[in-house]
Amino acid sequence: MRHIDIICPVFREEQVIAAFHDRLSTAIRGLSDRYAIRILYVLDPSSDRSEEALAGISARDSRVEVLVMTRRFGHQAALIAGMDWCAGDALIMLDSDMQHPPELIPELVAHWEGGADIVQTIRRDGPEIAPMKRLTSRWFYQLLYRIGGVQIPVGAADYRLLAKRVVTTLRERVTEQNPFLRGLVGWVGYKVVHVPFDTEPRAHGESKYRPSTLVNFALNGIFSFSKMPLRLCIGLGFAVAAVSLVAGIIQVVFYVSGTLEVPGWASLYTTVIFLGGMQLFFFGILGEYVSLIFDEVKDRPRYIADRRYVAGRASACDGSARTEAAADEAKRPSA
Repeated sequence: MRHIDIICPVFREEQVIAAFHDRLSTAIRGLSDRYAIRILYVLDPSSDRSEEALAGISARDSRVEVLVMTRRFGHQAALIAGMDWCAGDALIMLDSDMQHPPELIPELVAHWEGGADIVQTIRRDGPEIAPMKRLTSRWFYQLLYRIGGVQIPVGAADYRLLAKRVVTTLRERVTEQNPFLRGLVGWVGYKVVHVPFDTEPRAHGESKYRPSTLVNFALNGIFSFSKMPLRLCIGLGFAVAAVSLVAGIIQVVFYVSGTLEVPGWASLYTTVIFLGGMQLFFFGILGEYVSLIFDEVKDRPRYIADRRYVAGRASACDGSARTEAAADEAKRPSA
């Protein structure tokens, strides 16, 4: 019997996690006779009672394990932790806030059974999504394709199925410190199938992605996959230098010919302010790339696991980048 692992990041979902698990269990009921299924909830600790709720779910459902981080490392780190833990023949990742419908899982598995290595879901936004947010999302994916060469469909979500060889590639060969998984999944290649779905209103609370978080997410994607911002700096630098040279020649000609009185302080002040702003802009772009290099050089673990719940009982993790609990599972032969 083959194995399927389901990875669900959790952060402050006390109000919906029980309902989500019931819905997930119902959705995968038809797969249980063909596959051994495990469900891993990766929890970023918070002040609510999400951990207690998940411990109770783990005690009632033998398929469920809970991995708790030492602090909040973020959504992408939670997905990385899930892939490190994964030892199944396929991995399915979806959010636990009820906006990724678990009922789609049998369809994802069917495409995998048909030979797909990656089954990527495509979000169709409902009327509750603001028009400006839809537009900026579309612009971002189009920009990333043009400057980074990575084909990410508009609306691509972190709800996908990955075959074991894709997970192995991402886990062992792609070890960057600031992973942009939506781009990496498209970058690795393999056979991809897209499955659309309609988003559902949040069952409780608000999105954890604040505008600043979305901006950082977009910048991470751009700087991870493109050198175009650096080349833009070179192009703008040459353009500003050319304009400055031409303007200087024109001022000299006007001054020598006496046809126009060239003001001094105003033009000098404007030029200095403009060039200063351009330099700060260039330094900011360089700083983004340097910060990525800095993170790679430090080579810190992308997350640290604190404890793990199995059958409702907690046990301490070793605190390394990958849990020892996953090591033995990774050696498990497939049936």
